[in-house]
Amino acid sequence: MITNKDKDKDSYRNTKQRQKILDVLVNSKSHPTADWIYRKLKKKFRNLSLGTVYRNLRILKEKGQIWELNLGTGFSRFDAVSHSHYHFICSSCQNIYDIKIPPMKELDDRVMQITGFRILSHRLVFFGLCDLCKLKKKKNNRNIRNNKV
Repeated sequence: MITNKDKDKDSYRNTKQRQKILDVLVNSKSHPTADWIYRKLKKKFRNLSLGTVYRNLRILKEKGQIWELNLGTGFSRFDAVSHSHYHFICSSCQNIYDIKIPPMKELDDRVMQITGFRILSHRLVFFGLCDLCKLKKKKNNRNIRNNKV
């Protein structure tokens, strides 16, 4: 018996809903959640369910068209930039940004040397404060110092 897992990656028929989900991701720099995508598309597709969004995101991921970012926040975020790249997550606002530096193959080589494992790829995530949150924190610290005087 052939199951969905046995299907060839390209054997899924393309649907309007799946294409719109991919369009939303391609045109978003915010690495949205499934719920955000659902709310964005619900107006256009009255019969759209959150389950349909999750199912299509899984298919897009299986086809290699998107990345699922599970970064320990309790919910996945999705990224249409499917080539290897790094991310920065603001510890304050939780926004995710793409870091535009080439992947460091030397990290793969180093881990391979140390462990003997065959490295296929890696992901790297930086954490800190984005420019906006950094400014807010600086302004708050200044206000606190000024109020103490």
